[in-house]
Order: sequence, then C-alpha cells, then structure tokens
Amino acid sequence: MADVNPFRGWRYDVGQVGDLSDVTCPPYDVIDAQFQNQLYEKHPCNVIRLELNRDEPGDTDPDEKYKRAAEFLRKWIHQGVLIQEHEDALYVYHQVFEWEGQQYTRRGFLGRIRLERFGEGKVFPHEQTLSGPKADRLKLLTACGMNLSPIFGLYPDSENAVQAPLEKAIATLTPFEARDHLGVLHRLWPVMSHEAIDAVRDQLRDKPIFIADGHHRYETAINFRDALNAKSKLLGPDSPSNFVMMMFVGMSDPGLVILPTHRLVSGIEALTKDDLMIALGKHFELETVGQGPAAAKETWGLIDADGGQDVLGLGTTSDGWWMLARLTDGSPMQTLAPEQSDEWRSLGVSLLHKLVLEHLLKAHHVDGPKCRYVHQVEEVVAAQAAQEVPLACLVPPARISHVEDIAAQLEKMPPKSTYFYPKLQTGLVFNPV
Repeated sequence: MADVNPFRGWRYDVGQVGDLSDVTCPPYDVIDAQFQNQLYEKHPCNVIRLELNRDEPGDTDPDEKYKRAAEFLRKWIHQGVLIQEHEDALYVYHQVFEWEGQQYTRRGFLGRIRLERFGEGKVFPHEQTLSGPKADRLKLLTACGMNLSPIFGLYPDSENAVQAPLEKAIATLTPFEARDHLGVLHRLWPVMSHEAIDAVRDQLRDKPIFIADGHHRYETAINFRDALNAKSKLLGPDSPSNFVMMMFVGMSDPGLVILPTHRLVSGIEALTKDDLMIALGKHFELETVGQGPAAAKETWGLIDADGGQDVLGLGTTSDGWWMLARLTDGSPMQTLAPEQSDEWRSLGVSLLHKLVLEHLLKAHHVDGPKCRYVHQVEEVVAAQAAQEVPLACLVPPARISHVEDIAAQLEKMPPKSTYFYPKLQTGLVFNPV
C-alpha cells in the first residue's frame, strides 16, 4: 500500500524574502562550484546555504558545512524567515517550461510517503545509487532534520484522476511563484481541503510509485530512519522519520517530458565512417546521412521521428560523417548482458554501451570508452567542432513505459537512461522529519 500523507511544511515568508526566485535553487547534484557561488551572492537567505553549504576558509572539520547549514536553518526559523503551515497540506506544484519551441506544464503535488525498502512494498527504483552521495545527504539530513528537496515519484494514472481533486481545489487560489535560471516557472499552492486530500490518498493507495529522480535521497531517508530505530528514537509508526517528501506526477501527465541523453565518447581511436561500417556492419544496417552540423540535426530528426529504441546516430569527428545505425542482429546482447531482462537489453542506451562501444568497437579502444553526457544536438555539434571527442552518439530517450516495465521487475535502468526535465526546485517547501 502506498501510504501518502499531507504534512505541515515549512516555507519562506515572502513578506521577508521577497521574490522566491531569489531564495530557491536546483537540487544539489546539478550545481557546480561557480553556480554555487552565484546562488550565495543572489540572496543572504538562498536555500543553497542549506542544500549545498560550501566549505569556508578556516574550517577545521570536513563536516563543518553540515553544522553551518543547520545553524542557518535554526536562525531563519527563529527570525521568521521560514514559517510553518498552520495545518497539514498537500502542495500542488506546477512547472511551466519550454522545450524545442513548445510549452509544457507538468502538474503534480508534494506530499510525504511512508518509507519502504525496495522490493517490499509499492515503491520501485529505476537507477543505481552510489555510497558517496548517500553519505553526504545523510550528514545533511541528520544535521538539519528536514527534507530540503523532494524526491520525484511517478504513478500510473491513464485518466489523470489522482490530480483532478487538487486542481479543482486550487482553481480560485493564487500560487507562490519562482522562476529558475533556465526560465522554468515553478508554482506552488498549499491545499488543506480534507475532501481533496482524502480523495488523492484513496486513489493512490493501491498504485505503484516509481522513483524518477532522487534515489540517493530516498535511500538516505531509510538509512536515517533505521539509525533512529537502532537507538530506539522512533516515536512509533507515525513518526515523521518514517516518511519522506515526494513530488507525485501521473505517468500520463501531458507535461511529463523525458529528454534524450547523448554521448560524447572518448578513450577510443579516431574513427572514420568506413571504420564504423566495418565494425558494425554485421549487426546494424548503416545509412549515411551526410556531413557536418546539418547532418547531425537531420540524424536526430530521423531518430526522433522513428520513435524506436533500435536506432542510433553515430558521428565520426575525424571525417565529419553522420550515420543512422539500425539494429539488425541483437543476439550478442544475451551474452553481453545475461543477467538483464529482454526489456533492458533492448534499450537504446544498452545497445550503445554493451554492443557498440564495449563489444563491436573493442579493437579501437585506447583506454576504454568514456562518455560525457549532453542533452541537445547543439552541444554535440559544438564538441565535434572543437575536436573534443572522436565519436558522438545520438540516443533515443527511454519512454515512461520502459521505466515502468523495468522498475517493476526491481531491475535498474542503465546509467543516464532518463533525464526528466525540468528538475524540481529546492526551497519551495521543507518537510520536518
């Protein structure tokens, strides 16, 4: 059973901080040092000081930044910069954005969900996690005692019925708004209507929840709960530590967009069109598209129009050629990835990494293929123009159905299979644990 509940969130008092655009930020894992400093300078109460507190000169302890984040949080609460909702709420959250000339609105809501270990309930992962980020997030959660940024969860709902009661409840309400550095407009409405909340909870109860983003934070929340339990500090089954803040979006929501993640490949020899023809010809039908930036864009247009997972775009930097590679024989994948399902082996990213880069191009390895990941064809073209990589690969994005099918089997997607755009904004609301 997916146990989803409202909560009394902490929010910025806009009367004190002004524009929420100045105090919110993206999640920690997309912020580099330069952007971190820019956010610090944007506003003295920007949530970056909690989400990703920086090391400061004179720090004698590597964990000093977590203590400093907790001090900022306590200070802002004491000063009234942060205020707590007067009663439990679900928070309707819309993101209005553009991609390739088209405007989208992704609709969902923020609530808290009861923590379950993967494989034991209704919550399913689709990506692998690393120990480093989990250790970092656990130190921050322990210091601050709040979920600062939401996990991104998806649920099947062909008629978008779960969201409907909440949309009705906000029809006459004015949202809180923030615009991020990419131009995405984030809108938030607290909803306290018991009727709407009960309707949402009832409809979600028997649905699976698939984590789209935030796997490290979800597992961190479990580790935090378990640590408290080991010390007999959990206050019963309804203790806030048994829950984590999550954004819930229906899989059929028209604004749910998965972007492609293209690969810029190094660690292999400079290749030509003819090299690829020889190396891949037994397993792919190769169609020459053309040379230069226009051919790169045309190749992506063909992949996008096709819509399948068995078509890749390959660009050789040394001679400037672009080719469309359509799979004709994927039988080696059963040997190359024997532990994976047929659904996993058929993904475009799986075919690229396992079959093409690791297997068919093995004779051309220098120190083994390494990938840099980008989302736009313009970034691919720029990297080739600068002669940064010998091979560029255009890859179709995994679909929502792939996430559902693979995650439901407790199988993890290959790395960088999905990029749900845009990221959820940190600082709109916090969940105390």
